[in-house]
Amino acid sequence: MTELDPDHELAFGLCDLGMGEPELGYVSLTELRTVRGKLGLPIERDEHFDADKTLSAYAEEARQHGGIVT
Repeated sequence: MTELDPDHELAFGLCDLGMGEPELGYVSLTELRTVRGKLGLPIERDEHFDADKTLSAYAEEARQHGGIVT
């Protein structure tokens, strides 16, 4: 996520629904709070992530791979 709009419960960033077509777009913060991983754990922010390219470069790489890669 690169932008947050807490007044409207929205965030913007690179989104991947797991269907092989990641894209840049908006996502509901309310919905993100309900998502659980394989172990039943909620989504967490990686406070140690340090971007080394632009958001559009991450998006292009994700499209090429069919999912977000780290």
